[in-house]
Amino acid sequence: MRLYYAPWFKSSSLRVPLTETILTALVSFKTDDSLHSLPAFPTRTVLGVKFFSGSLTEVTDHALLGGLVVAPSGPGLANDLPRDPAYRDALVAADLVLPDSGLMALWWNRSHSNKKEKLPRLSGLLFLKELIKREAQGVLRDSFWIMPDAGQDADNRGWLAEEAGLVIETKDVYIAPVYAGAGLLADESLLKLLVERRPKLIMVNLGGGVQERLGHYLRDHLDYRPIIVCTGAALAFLSGQQVRIPHWADRLYLGWLLRCLANPVRFIPRYWAARKLVGLLKRYGADSPLPLETE
Repeated sequence: MRLYYAPWFKSSSLRVPLTETILTALVSFKTDDSLHSLPAFPTRTVLGVKFFSGSLTEVTDHALLGGLVVAPSGPGLANDLPRDPAYRDALVAADLVLPDSGLMALWWNRSHSNKKEKLPRLSGLLFLKELIKREAQGVLRDSFWIMPDAGQDADNRGWLAEEAGLVIETKDVYIAPVYAGAGLLADESLLKLLVERRPKLIMVNLGGGVQERLGHYLRDHLDYRPIIVCTGAALAFLSGQQVRIPHWADRLYLGWLLRCLANPVRFIPRYWAARKLVGLLKRYGADSPLPLETE
């Protein structure tokens, strides 16, 4: 992977100070199980899942210490969480869970008037942008990218090279097969490749419901502790493979609307089904909706 300094990073608004914690993590990156124990950070438990409740800078600092980072979508929480133990286990086992769902964040904050109980939304798109901003400090060096297909791979890598100055070589990419929609997930070919390559950062750019289970499988079966980031379609939003979501739309929780307008056949049924999330939140609150007898 070759790196170039891009003008995209010259803006002072994109500079992020390198904290002492991250400097230590990048300079003396360890690859043993000690990275699995992250420093304490604030969380809110919703539907049995501990969501990170701090700032974007804080969550990025923690993520770069290693482990599995996931950003479950509203449809995933509404449909996969109540029925798929493997999906639930992936979210519960993750080292960091981003509160990506705007619907969940809105409901939670409206139901909890105490400021100390609020859950600020942190989208996977915003988190990915923060990682890319930090590439000026070498955050994405020694990375490996899991892509859904050859077309998205070409567009995603083209955007990263042009806009972020990050040239990802073919040997640092894995085109994922079509995985099962539910249940335990395994990919021995990918696992073997990662064990041989041992990248410090693994970027999983697959659909929600699949990427979390794949990330969980890799985290538990690799013989070292990389950073595994599952941000779904976030890179596709930036590269234009899916509708571009401007910052104002992401901040106003309107990314779902733009996706529905751009591809109504695909996304209207998906987000219509996500309305069940409100009922789950009202009924279960902090508790898991998956019945114990399914475990």
